[in-house]
Amino acid sequence: MRFRKPIVALSAAGLLTLAACGGGSGGDNSASNGNSVNKDTLGNTGKGQDPTAKGPVTIEGAQKGGNVTVLTTTGLTTSIDPQDMYYTDTDALGTGLLFRSLTQYKYDPKSGQMILVPDLATDLGQHNADFTEWKFTIRDGVKWENGDPVTAEDVARGIIASMDAKTFANGPGLYYSSPYFLGGDKYKGPYTDNDPNGTKQQAVSVDGNTVTIKMAQPFSDFPYYGTFPAMGPRPAGKVSDPATYAQHPLATGPYKIKSYTRAKSLILEQNPNWDPATDPARTQYPDGYEFKAGVPYDQIDQILLADKAEGQTTMTYEDIQAQDYRKFQEQAGDRIVNGGSPCTYFLAPDYRKITDIKVRQALAWAYPYKDVILASGLIPDVTAIPAKNIMPPGIPGRVEYNPLPGHEDLQTDPAKAKALLKESGNEGYEIKFLWRTDNPVNTKSKDVTVKALEAAGFKATPVATTEAQYTADRDNPNKDINLRAAGWCSDWPSGSTWIPPNFQSTDIKNVGLGTNFEAFSEPSIDAKIKDAMKAPTSDQPKLWNDLDQEIATKYFPVIPQWYTGIAQAHGSKIQGHNDDTTLGQPTYKDIWVSQ
Repeated sequence: MRFRKPIVALSAAGLLTLAACGGGSGGDNSASNGNSVNKDTLGNTGKGQDPTAKGPVTIEGAQKGGNVTVLTTTGLTTSIDPQDMYYTDTDALGTGLLFRSLTQYKYDPKSGQMILVPDLATDLGQHNADFTEWKFTIRDGVKWENGDPVTAEDVARGIIASMDAKTFANGPGLYYSSPYFLGGDKYKGPYTDNDPNGTKQQAVSVDGNTVTIKMAQPFSDFPYYGTFPAMGPRPAGKVSDPATYAQHPLATGPYKIKSYTRAKSLILEQNPNWDPATDPARTQYPDGYEFKAGVPYDQIDQILLADKAEGQTTMTYEDIQAQDYRKFQEQAGDRIVNGGSPCTYFLAPDYRKITDIKVRQALAWAYPYKDVILASGLIPDVTAIPAKNIMPPGIPGRVEYNPLPGHEDLQTDPAKAKALLKESGNEGYEIKFLWRTDNPVNTKSKDVTVKALEAAGFKATPVATTEAQYTADRDNPNKDINLRAAGWCSDWPSGSTWIPPNFQSTDIKNVGLGTNFEAFSEPSIDAKIKDAMKAPTSDQPKLWNDLDQEIATKYFPVIPQWYTGIAQAHGSKIQGHNDDTTLGQPTYKDIWVSQ
C-alpha cells in the first residue's frame, strides 16, 4: 500500500503512523517495552478472522458526544475517491469513518491485532475449490448518506470501476483487480472503455443480493483485498463522475463529509443513515471529526504536550519528533502510542535515467542516513529501524540478506561512492530530487542530502515543489527528476503485496508510474512475478523472497533506508486510540471522547 504522504528520505516528512494507546496494546506488533517496537514482526499484520462478527458494536464505558480534531503536517494531499484510495492515511479514515466495503478489520484489544470481519458482505466470502471464483452476499439495511439503499449492483459497479487503472491511477486495481480478475488484463474499465454499465467486462456479475467475481488465476487472499474502499459501492449515474466525485464521495459509514478542501481540511459529521446493527466493527461515538493539514510538527507536539482546551480532544497520525520524545515520556507517558507498522522507506532512482547499477550503488554509499534521521526528527530504532530487504521483518518466507555487500546499517561512505563513480566513468553525476520549499523540516533534510551527495562526487540539484504539489510531482513520470523518495506498506502479510506493486513493469504512457516509483522494468522479472502469482499458496513465500533478493542483488533498483515504527500521542480526553497494524494508523472505529 502507498504511504500516506511524501516520504521522509528526500522530503523529510514524519513517518506514517499510529499505534496502541500507551500501555494498552499487546500482540506481535506492539511495543516490547514502553519506548521501542518489536523489530522482528513489523510486517506481520496478523491472519485472524471472524466471519460471524455482527453489529452493533459497543465499547464498555464509551461516551457519546464531543468533536475530535486530527492534526497532520502533510496529509489530505491524495484522492478520497474510494476507487482511487490507496494511501494509508486516506484508507484509514475512509475505511474507519466514511466508506464500507466487502470486508473490514476490527481491532482486538487482547492481541493488539486487527481481525478480518465482514462489512457489506454477510461473511468473508465463499470460494470454489481453486480460489478462482468468489461469491459475496450483500447484507440488507445498508444505506447511502442520502438514504438510498446500497444494492449489490452498486457494489459490483465499484468493483468493476477498480479495473480502470487509467482513471484511478492511484488505486489498488492496477495490482490486484487487473491481473487477478478474469479478463482484467484486457478490460480498461468503465470510464476508459466508455462502458458505463460494465457490459464489456467478464469478471463481475450480480444475482439477487450476491456479487460473484471470477478470477483469471487463484486468489486465496481476496477477503483481505475486500477491505479496500475500492471493493465497495459506487453510485449510479452522473453523481459518480470521477472528475467531481472525489470532491464529495457519498458516505456509507458512520460519518459523512461536511466540507473538504484538499491539502487543508476535512470536516466530518455524523451520518444519520448509517445503521450500527448492520456494521460488525464501526462505532459512532463522537459528534464529528475535523482533520487539519499543514500544521508543523513542532506545533503538533506542543499542542499535545500542553493538553489544554481543544488539545485534550486532539490526536494525530504524525510521529512525535525526536527532540520532544523524552518530554512526552516524562510528562505524558500514558498518552504515548508506541508500536510497529508494516512499511519500508526507500530511495527510488529512476531506472530509465540512472541506467548504470554502479551509480545506484554509489547513491547507497553516499546517502546520509543518520543525518537525515536527525534532521527529520525521527527516533532511531523506534520510528526509523535500519532496513536491508525491501520487505520488512514478519513477512512470511522473508530471509534477511544484504543487497550491497559490505554496507552496514545506515552507513555513509563518500570514498566508496566516489570510487564507484570513477570506476564507471560517472564522476559529477547529477542527481535531481524534489524539495518542498514550504516545509522547514524538508529544507533541513535537503541541505544535509546536498552536502553528502556533493562530498561523494555527485552534483546535487534540488527541484522546488510545494507541500500540496509534492505527490503529483513525484508521481509524474515526465518530471525532470531522477531520484524519488518512496515507501511501501503491506496490503496483507504476503510478498505478493510487495514485489508486484513495486517491481512489475507498468504502462507508463497510459497509467503513469503507478507504485513502481523507480520505473523498474525487466521482462525476466515480469515473467517470474507472473509465475509466482500463479503458484500454489504454500510455495509463494519462498518465491517472493527469492525474487526480492534477485531483484536487489542483480539490479539494485531501490535503496532501502528504514522500516517504520510509530511514536504517537493524543489528548487526555481521546480514548480508544489503538494501532491498526495493517496500516500504522489510528483505529478510528474505536475512538470516543471522555466528557
